Amino acid sequence: MPVNSTADSEPSSAETSDGATLPINECFYSLQGEGTLAGVPSVFVRTSGCNLRCWFCDSYHTSWEPTHGQLSIDDIVAEVESHEEADHVVLTGGEPLIHEQSVDLLERLDELGYHTTVETNGTIYRDAPIDLASISPKLASSTPTEEKDPKGDGEWAERHDERRIDIDTLADLVDAYDSQLKFVVTGEDDLPEIENLLDRVRNATSTTVRDSDVLLMPEGVTREQLDVSRNAVAELAMEYGYRYTPRLHVDLWNDAPGT
Repeated sequence: MPVNSTADSEPSSAETSDGATLPINECFYSLQGEGTLAGVPSVFVRTSGCNLRCWFCDSYHTSWEPTHGQLSIDDIVAEVESHEEADHVVLTGGEPLIHEQSVDLLERLDELGYHTTVETNGTIYRDAPIDLASISPKLASSTPTEEKDPKGDGEWAERHDERRIDIDTLADLVDAYDSQLKFVVTGEDDLPEIENLLDRVRNATSTTVRDSDVLLMPEGVTREQLDVSRNAVAELAMEYGYRYTPRLHVDLWNDAPGT
């Protein structure tokens, strides 16, 4: 169910009793493409809006130019339930945890027995029933400098760089939930920063962060881009003892929407 309306869309008429709604960019049924659950049939609920601006963002219309329809929690749950084959739901974005109403949705999905994965950049903590926190801390290489900014002006670079890492929040997420730390790798130069960040997180948590909880994922949103980067990132995973994760949805469907 793609949602193509703008950020000024009116709320759904079928609101929940407390009026809770979420800005939804799209809902669709596919295979989880990344992380420890890669290959699992899942319903994806993609919220719109993000507190960061990665230059390589693979959901441009949830961050750089947000578009969405304002849907009630009932609407979203009904869409999830229409995909009877799936018992996994992935709440993604943008950054879904910027929305307090994401907790309402996660509570409803938990009551219905769904396994929930939340894809987050790790800068916001919410107390919610989350089965897997898929945390993707953003490295310095994600900063939208003027040369890399998809809109060409670099005005987000400073804000992005200031916000992209919050060790206390990362530690809270790791301690509260089953989690994976998933890094988008643009090249070998990212690894020293990853190593340093992991040391800081491990020092801040009471939970053991195993190397097997750390996933390296090649940057790229098309097959052609992944063809350039995947082998190098796989070799880095072997060299450092971390886990490699594919971008299965890109391998299967390239950059098609709703996958």
